[in-house]
Amino acid sequence: MSIENYLKGYRQYLKLERGLSDNSIDAYLQDVWKFANFLEENHSAVSIQNVQNQHLQDFSKYLTELGLAERSHLRIHSGIRSFFNYLMEEEIISSNAAALWDGPKLSFKLPVALEHNEVEAMIAQIDLSKPSGERDKAIIEVLYGAGLRVSELINLSLSDVLFEEGLLLVTGKGNKQRLVPLTGTGLKQIRFYLEKTRNHQEAKENKLFLNARGNRLSRVYIFKLIKDLAARAGIKKNVSPHTLRHSFATVLVDAGADLRAIQQLLGHKSITTTEIYAHLDRSYLSDTIRSFHPRS
Repeated sequence: MSIENYLKGYRQYLKLERGLSDNSIDAYLQDVWKFANFLEENHSAVSIQNVQNQHLQDFSKYLTELGLAERSHLRIHSGIRSFFNYLMEEEIISSNAAALWDGPKLSFKLPVALEHNEVEAMIAQIDLSKPSGERDKAIIEVLYGAGLRVSELINLSLSDVLFEEGLLLVTGKGNKQRLVPLTGTGLKQIRFYLEKTRNHQEAKENKLFLNARGNRLSRVYIFKLIKDLAARAGIKKNVSPHTLRHSFATVLVDAGADLRAIQQLLGHKSITTTEIYAHLDRSYLSDTIRSFHPRS
């Protein structure tokens, strides 16, 4: 059977069994194609059904030699392991060569986070006399006050803002929904934006944040907005929209919030992803040294 036929079944598996979005499915399929092309060029006599662990190790070496970023390498590794797990479940293969295939080890880097006064400095750069001013301020308040991903922000609908309950209905990865509380400041700013700008626009889409033409905002616009505000505020850190999400989580960790609660708020599938923020609890670490180190 050709690789195309295997991928047809795999696509259905990812969509129906795992409930992944179309973008995620396309990424998984592209990863398998990369491996299939590698096999064709380097091990042409080997079919998907006859793949051995050594072929996968050779592919890992090939990706490393390409200079691929660690996270991209890890994503491809994850996609191909998923594919072989599917083949095993469907009894297309009798043994899973990817079961003992070790992926790349990520170097540990703490995420960049902003101090509260730095976020305030960014907000202060927004010109509220412009039609876009109240909207842009609301965007910062939502990113920082609820820890949303950019894709989640631009896809918020008007009905996703539950003012009475003080919640946002957020649709995350894999179309999974979660309820995220939003600060009073954030809700107040959304009201300002609606009253002064949004309610007076001819909307072409039922999205919360619209551009001047009545369409949803793009990811590129959000990225440029954050970069511009950070530069004008004199912030030297490498700031992106995701930095505000990191800042949201860092504030909660520093205040003693439970990691499980933060995991739910951020929409992380695994607690392992959230655990990186445990390293940011600086006050707890300082107190530990002061309490127990003989030199303190």
